[in-house]
Amino acid sequence: VQLVESGGGLVQAGGSLRLSCAASGRTFSSYTMGWFRQAPGKEREFVAAIGWSGGNTCDADSVKGRFTISRDNAKNAMFLQMNSLKPEDTAVYYCVADPTAWSTSRSAYNYWGQGTQVTVSS
Repeated sequence: VQLVESGGGLVQAGGSLRLSCAASGRTFSSYTMGWFRQAPGKEREFVAAIGWSGGNTCDADSVKGRFTISRDNAKNAMFLQMNSLKPEDTAVYYCVADPTAWSTSRSAYNYWGQGTQVTVSS
């Protein structure tokens, strides 16, 4: 089972990035998937989650209206479109998946990617 993130990088404040998460090793179409992030010196925090069908989503207050989570089950992939980026969005972003979780708690998710760095300059 493997989750691999891509799409991170350096962007100026106000810019956009699209993160991708490729899942392999099993079919994740029935799993909840999501994103967490960890900034230097801070706890890892919930960003967004999406249910297996894509019909249910949940976003952290800090990203509402700016980030959009989506998935493509045919490709075993998940995405995070990040717009209007702010310096405080700078963090390592982690893809997560779990067959039963629907939670903002990091302990609820059994599968984690290695992370991708997002840096937003002011």
